[in-house]
Amino acid sequence: MDTIVPISFDNTENAFAYKTDKQLKKAKYLFSSMGYPLLVKWGTRLTPWAIKVGLPVKGIIRHTIFEQFVGGETLEETAGVAKKLGEYNVLVILDYGVEGGENGEAAFDHSMEEFIKVIDYASTQPNIPFISVKVTGFARYDLLEKLDSSVSDHQGSLMKRYTKAVASLSDEERAEWQNVQTRMETICRTAAEKGVSVLVDAEETWIQDPVDVITILMMEMFNVQHVVVYNTIQLYRSDRLSFLKDSLEAAEQRGFMLGVKLVRGAYMEKERERAYKMGYASPIQPDKVATDADYNDAVSFCIDHINKIAVVVATHNEYSNLHAAQLLQQKKMSLNHPHVHFSQLYGMSDCITFNLAKAGCSVSKYLPFGPIKDVAPYLMRRAQENSSIAGQTGRELGLIKKELKRRKS
Repeated sequence: MDTIVPISFDNTENAFAYKTDKQLKKAKYLFSSMGYPLLVKWGTRLTPWAIKVGLPVKGIIRHTIFEQFVGGETLEETAGVAKKLGEYNVLVILDYGVEGGENGEAAFDHSMEEFIKVIDYASTQPNIPFISVKVTGFARYDLLEKLDSSVSDHQGSLMKRYTKAVASLSDEERAEWQNVQTRMETICRTAAEKGVSVLVDAEETWIQDPVDVITILMMEMFNVQHVVVYNTIQLYRSDRLSFLKDSLEAAEQRGFMLGVKLVRGAYMEKERERAYKMGYASPIQPDKVATDADYNDAVSFCIDHINKIAVVVATHNEYSNLHAAQLLQQKKMSLNHPHVHFSQLYGMSDCITFNLAKAGCSVSKYLPFGPIKDVAPYLMRRAQENSSIAGQTGRELGLIKKELKRRKS
């Protein structure tokens, strides 16, 4: 590839072509509301409670924040959104929005079956190459926490510490953990057979180690000919750039292709608060500059080792997306290289997604779906994220206003 394709994220006509005037005005109102931290603070506290006690708030949620950030309550509802995105060469990462809980083995088996339904559906669609899964959707949170704590207590490599941690479980807990592994393997095997890739979501630091290990084991099993399984690496953690490099070393030693989704992270406030309360060093980067530096270094590392790593550049940061695209062009690689994919959340950063698609990049929207009560934790994180990243919310709002003004002229 000899021609350098100029990429700009300022073209609002490309970005919002898929939205009607009414939808844009609704988005403008929502992002304006999220600019009030006090409103978001109380809203994110009261909304889950209101849903839990059965107050009639679902209609309000459905027509505001749910509509902005979620594809629908069912796979059928979500199909229409996925089809609309496909018309603009935007791919989809489907996410069944179930999160962790103490729901019992039958409920966890049901979650696994739902993930498999999503894979079955994705395999029939031309623009849904990925699905996203959360291990907490089919594993007991307390078991993950116990395993992680035990991993931390042992010495040696991650795999050695994990083996010792599993051995320290009771017979009943080992059987329960085996069920988790079986569910994960069933999901990944189905995906491999159907030609769909699985992105494994990151979790909080205190349950992440067993999630990392089980994902690496799945990569070893299924990422031999091509990449089926991707681990998510949160670069707002100060140890994750070195973890990425260790993961490549493990992949080379064990003979599999490494799949990674690079994100900045979703649990920063919770992580810092827990570290402070429990008196241990915060695992979070000291500042945004350090996070950005590690993120961009991770992008460079992956593209420098592109024959051994498949990477999803999952970020709303304009510089990081441009950095990845420019690296591809500098190395004379195609912008839609099969090992490089870009992604942003549905309802956010349309100027990045649709302009990347217009330039010829492989890019997707992360599209969650599920009953309102199940996706409520996800929605609350989106609201908190958009209230804490004032600059980003202002940027979203400014671009929406710019497009509305352009349409009037």
